[in-house]
Order: sequence, then structure tokens, then C-alpha cells
Amino acid sequence: MPKMKTHKGAAGRFEVTKKGKLKRRRSGHNHILEKKSSKRKRRLNTETTIHANDQKRVMRLLGVK
Repeated sequence: MPKMKTHKGAAGRFEVTKKGKLKRRRSGHNHILEKKSSKRKRRLNTETTIHANDQKRVMRLLGVK
């Protein structure tokens, strides 16, 4: 049986932490940022973990067991 290859698109977007959780960037932080009012500060630059429902699928894409 051949080895499973890492999905390179997923490898650039997700990262496995030391405890085995998956980190991802928040969406909506790349362009058209000046139209948002300065009073509504959103914390989009922080990283967050992946929801438990998606964790199995992303782990398979990354080749982690």
C-alpha cells in the first residue's frame, strides 16, 4: 500500500500543536480592511482551534494519525 501524501493546501493553513490540537487563522483578515469602522475592533489576527467536527477530516489531510 503506498504512503499517504500530505495535502499541501491544508498543510499551509493548519498547524498541529504539541497537545495534538489543530490551529487555524481566522477568516476576513486579508483585504478590504479600511471599510470597517475603527470602533468595531475585531480580534481576527488571533489564531483559534478547529471545531471538533472537522478535526478528523483535517488530520487525515495532514497525514497525522
